[in-house]
Amino acid sequence: MLSARKLRIRRRERLRYSLRRARNRRPRLSVFRSNKQIYAQIIDDTRGHTVASASTLDADMRKALKKGSDVAAARAVGKLVAERGLAAGIKEVVFDRGAYLYHGRVKALAEAARENGLDF
Repeated sequence: MLSARKLRIRRRERLRYSLRRARNRRPRLSVFRSNKQIYAQIIDDTRGHTVASASTLDADMRKALKKGSDVAAARAVGKLVAERGLAAGIKEVVFDRGAYLYHGRVKALAEAARENGLDF
């Protein structure tokens, strides 16, 4: 039987494979969620570097948020990563939720990024 970690990696790789086929050279909005924080990056895989990023550990976010692990924090990170992406000239991305289900904090981050100008 596979361990939980290996199953998580398998789910993530299965999703990334389908994203590679469907992305049409668009950058990837990748989400990482821990028990205490949430992180988002816009990654250009063709050049292999991060275009924009935001997390609940940013200095201005830490002051504004009560907790880094709730839906309100995820919305704030989604808004900030969308603003930074638009400032870098990125309008269309592919959403990479990793091995996480699309609900809760991940869904809040995605919806906030859409509302603030990113198209996916």
